Amino acid sequence: MVGADTAWILTSTALVLLMTLPGLALFYGGLVRATNIISVIIQCFAIACLASIIWLIAGYSLSFSGSGAYIGDLSKVFLSGVGTATEAGNLPENVFFMFQMTFAIITPALVVGAFVERIKFSAVLWISGLWLILVYAPVTHWIWGGGWLAQMGIQDFAGGLVVHLNCGMAALVIAKMLGSRKGFPNDVRPPHSPVLVFVGAAMLWVGWFGFNGGSALAADGVAGMAITVTHISAATAALTWMFIEWMSHGKPTLVGIATGAIAGLATITPASGFVGPIGALIIGFLAGVICYKMCSIIKNQWNIDDALDVMAVHGVGGVLGILLTAPLGTLAFGGLGLSDQSVGNQFITQFIGVIAVGLWCLIITWLITLVVKKTIGLRVNDDEETEGLDTSIHGEKGYN
Repeated sequence: MVGADTAWILTSTALVLLMTLPGLALFYGGLVRATNIISVIIQCFAIACLASIIWLIAGYSLSFSGSGAYIGDLSKVFLSGVGTATEAGNLPENVFFMFQMTFAIITPALVVGAFVERIKFSAVLWISGLWLILVYAPVTHWIWGGGWLAQMGIQDFAGGLVVHLNCGMAALVIAKMLGSRKGFPNDVRPPHSPVLVFVGAAMLWVGWFGFNGGSALAADGVAGMAITVTHISAATAALTWMFIEWMSHGKPTLVGIATGAIAGLATITPASGFVGPIGALIIGFLAGVICYKMCSIIKNQWNIDDALDVMAVHGVGGVLGILLTAPLGTLAFGGLGLSDQSVGNQFITQFIGVIAVGLWCLIITWLITLVVKKTIGLRVNDDEETEGLDTSIHGEKGYN
């Protein structure tokens, strides 16, 4: 099965990269004003390139080498010692490196949704690069690299903490420190292209099969079940979100059903290798209800302009999925029963993971953003924001 496993992870690597380029870029691009679509796409594109180089230089080594409880060592910088015959489990290590690189790419790219339409491009690059080294790499080591949370028995199959809570908390912090868009919350223009939102969401949905299914690191039944529950959760959350919106506002929207699908995908991510179809239905339904509600709470009650709802969809979804993994992963709910702890103890372990990752990301993201703010600055000027970042910062137009 070694050849089959390798082939599947190579395929999954391509699928996960598709999620960022072009899936996420188009999804976010459709949600902003027409005068800012170029800025969003280039932010996603540049982050993908920057994260790839950082992952090669030190990110991978800090995440997946050494036996430290909190951070890896530098034994694999520039892939030192990693050749075509080197193995990571059942895979060639260069294949594992590439698969994990696509996760390191999409996680800071997801944060883009929080600060669209008002941030300096240089600030995006500095924050993303520093964040990848100081936040993403340590948390990855804690959970997937044999660190202290892994030793406690944390269950995070494909990134509820590593990816979704991490990016959600970062989004919340940066959005708060950056400040709101002009006119927020009452005079912010609606998404300029629901069609692009759909196209991006559809690419994300398909790519998520590699994201979750590939996290089995094998072409086996666990990968197959991960894909199955991923699809069920997405479909359930999409319909749930659509019906809530329909009942609340009188009309079902394409943006709404697409956003609901993303909420279902984010929420099932940590549980996807542990739960069965019944668990997926429950997770999808709760994702649709809770993430929908949190969009309003964060913007209207907390008064934080997390523009494209990164915390509400990804952060809240990641936490919800992590906590639900403990009960829904049991045989009683049709799960795979892979935990060697009681439901109560597993829930406590999951909760500790949420608190630890949330606090680490909050504190370090705040420090990174503060340093960038005090040095090169965070925000474009009023005229540039009014004109739109496409022409004022990048000298291009998305539409003629």
